[in-house]
Amino acid sequence: MFESLSDRLSGVFDKLRGRGALTEADVRAAMREVRVALLEADVALPVVKDFVDKVTERAIGAEVTRSVTPGQQVVKIVHDALIEMLGGTGEALELGVTPPAVIMMVGLQGSGKTTTTAKIAKRLSEKERKKVMMASLDVNRPAAQEQLRILGEQVNVATLPIIAGQQPVDIARRAMQAAKLQGFDVVLLDTAGRLHVDQALMAEMQAVAATTDPHEILLVVDALTGQDAVNVAQSFAGQVELTGVVLTRLDGDARGGASLSMRAVTGKPIKFAGTGEKLDALDAFDPQRVAGRILGMGDVVSLVERAAETIEAEEAEKLAAKMAKGQFDMNDLRSQLMQMKRMGGMGALMGMLPGMGKMQKQAEAAGVNDKTLARLEAVILSMTPKERVKPEIIAAKRKIRIANGAGTTVQEVNKLLKMHQEMANAMKKIRKMGGMGGLMKMMGKMPGGLGGLLGGGGGAGGPGGAMPQLPGGMLPPGFDKFNKR
Repeated sequence: MFESLSDRLSGVFDKLRGRGALTEADVRAAMREVRVALLEADVALPVVKDFVDKVTERAIGAEVTRSVTPGQQVVKIVHDALIEMLGGTGEALELGVTPPAVIMMVGLQGSGKTTTTAKIAKRLSEKERKKVMMASLDVNRPAAQEQLRILGEQVNVATLPIIAGQQPVDIARRAMQAAKLQGFDVVLLDTAGRLHVDQALMAEMQAVAATTDPHEILLVVDALTGQDAVNVAQSFAGQVELTGVVLTRLDGDARGGASLSMRAVTGKPIKFAGTGEKLDALDAFDPQRVAGRILGMGDVVSLVERAAETIEAEEAEKLAAKMAKGQFDMNDLRSQLMQMKRMGGMGALMGMLPGMGKMQKQAEAAGVNDKTLARLEAVILSMTPKERVKPEIIAAKRKIRIANGAGTTVQEVNKLLKMHQEMANAMKKIRKMGGMGGLMKMMGKMPGGLGGLLGGGGGAGGPGGAMPQLPGGMLPPGFDKFNKR
């Protein structure tokens, strides 16, 4: 969502980084470009004005430390101001001390409120080990209550039994009674939405809030609606005591200004961000991480967290033991490719690595994308078990059979075999260095350390043309050559 804004800001800062010293005129010229970039990203005008004034004042009066250039100092000031605009620090749900904690979900129809309710329930149940119950108070939209019941089955969370004809306040009261009797820690109330804000909707929400005394009232808004999302948030905030906002569809292609404006305009923290249709595609909103990704600094913390959630420890230990012996077969290669898919694919991984934004575009231009992973896997699956363990036995006739089975060409089979050989050779070299410890020592001696390795000749677009190794799954040498036919 922030790709366009990130590109514009990157261009502005690239100009600043080349300067030995910055004058006040340089700063003001850069801030004019930042202002245009934010406005084009659909950030609210008052928010943009306040942001630019704040950054300009700090940048002009900043003392540049010896370890950074003036341009880097400005980037840091913009980064800090972005974090402030987004709320400073992430805020967790307030669940109180005495259960059941009540979380009331509000928002317009079509914002993704019911699905988000299930996502939060899944998160609380699995990650925080809470006993959760969901209740649908939406008696207007056809099958809304049935939808929540089905979602409850999918995330393994209890839902309040449906009683036809019961009204929202009565359903809420029954949900509270059931939660207390059955010992639930959290009750999620999915209230009704409307196509637009009206008094009947507000009166219903106020009545439910008065009955249940919720710990949290979360407004769900669709980030793709742009400034309309901010207007909706203001309307709801004026009628009920909102405690936070959940932005859905942050994985979309909108300009992102709504999320940047939301905290500043409403004063309410953004607590979660929906990043996909799947029921586990919900992230805690962290201003520092979002600011880092907007400025091309990556989000390594999220990458590590995603790896911890998806990597299977036993599988990783087996692979590490084989790599320590210099062994690496086609089954291991497939395992690494599958790991990349589980972590969100190439785009998600590269977007979280510092300085990889431009490299990601180069890879896409070369036809390197998540479809490449699928084609690689198809070729490996067309091999026999023996061929996967000993790829050196794959001669001409075997290559033709494998290519036909995978629906591809012999040339692409050859590319995969060459890729595997390069990785196997790399494993042997690492072993000769003394394992991963020796490799890390070598990397530490390189100019720029790990950054030099990622951005140097081995990076996309460098002399070697090969992509760097990504955490959680190796991106093989020569991967960029395995393109669409």
